[in-house]
Amino acid sequence: QVQLVESGGGLVQAGGSLRLACAASGFTFSSYAMGWFRQAPGKERQFVAAISWNGGSAHYADSVQGRFAISRDNAKNTVYLQMNSLKPEDTAVYHCAASLILGVGDSGYDYWGPGTQVTVSS
Repeated sequence: QVQLVESGGGLVQAGGSLRLACAASGFTFSSYAMGWFRQAPGKERQFVAAISWNGGSAHYADSVQGRFAISRDNAKNTVYLQMNSLKPEDTAVYHCAASLILGVGDSGYDYWGPGTQVTVSS
């Protein structure tokens, strides 16, 4: 049974930091690219960051470039999203997802977690 479980969300002031984690099970984690997406109320789901199966390549949305960093630990079946210099517009539910191909489109991802809420106060 495939499971992706996000953790690490919460309430933080603008300028602060959070580190999200996504624990995976039920599939060969080291064979999959992993991505982070977010969805704010009333808005479409948005790509945030993605990392290749071995961590050798990463892509970021322009809005988070230089502030967020994606990483993974294949020994722990976990992908991380370090979020620094947070802004109120970063407020959203953050989901991790798994895909056999590294990409920025959500349609290419096969497995999804339920998400974790990130709220940034001004």
